[in-house]
Amino acid sequence: MPNMTMPQAILGLSQSQQRALRSWFTKTGPFWEDTRSHGPDDYLELNGAVVTDTAVGEAAWCRLIGIDRELVSVAPSNWQFSPLSVEHLNGGNTPTTVEVENHWDPGALENALENAPVPMATWRQLETLAKARFPLLTIATDAFTALDGHPFVPGAAQRLLSIMGILNQFKSCFEADGQRTKEGHEIYQNFFTGAKEGGGHGATFSDSSDSEKEEFKTKLTFRQPDDANKSMFCTWHGKVQTPQIRVHFSWPVRANEPLYVVYVGPKLTKR
Repeated sequence: MPNMTMPQAILGLSQSQQRALRSWFTKTGPFWEDTRSHGPDDYLELNGAVVTDTAVGEAAWCRLIGIDRELVSVAPSNWQFSPLSVEHLNGGNTPTTVEVENHWDPGALENALENAPVPMATWRQLETLAKARFPLLTIATDAFTALDGHPFVPGAAQRLLSIMGILNQFKSCFEADGQRTKEGHEIYQNFFTGAKEGGGHGATFSDSSDSEKEEFKTKLTFRQPDDANKSMFCTWHGKVQTPQIRVHFSWPVRANEPLYVVYVGPKLTKR
């Protein structure tokens, strides 16, 4: 029956399977460990149905901002198809479509898990991966040092990869004459303006306030990665909310200048 509810589906299992599944539900999972990335104003649709505030919407939103997510569905159900093509309707502009892989067959799911990359387990692994994955960023050798001694948070690490991935892509969006491309303008609108309306994803990146610039001037001043004799005042930053981690980088981003990432660590402007 395609419209079977979860309790009805569970009753179709053997007694031992029912006990194992109920034990898993009540004791160890499936619990959401990360702070939700999308908000109620992020309008997401699948086949004409609104999926904002659902797991489908969250998985799609994460993929939109560079965090890899896939879904698992029960069978039988109406969700036995893949990929799920989710549309982000961004204020009258052309919808952005993102595809999310969906699994319902146990064998296929097991195979996907076996072939999935080994998840990061330390901040140093994050640093190594970031430096290998984002060649357009000039990352300071000590950029990640501030994370030493802090508990590793997998969701935050994925978010940091997303932030640096956006910066890396933004750095690539210039014409031969140094002007920003159409994609570059879209990235700026979506991630740097802070506007939800008109397609903005919210303030993923922002500048420090005037009062923060004055109060935390020393903390926001860094050595230039490729010239230790020069200093840089890097007030622009990408944000992870839980825990509060910041990625400070050089601004403005220009075609003919390096994009420096000088700091990845706990928020520097805490009062």
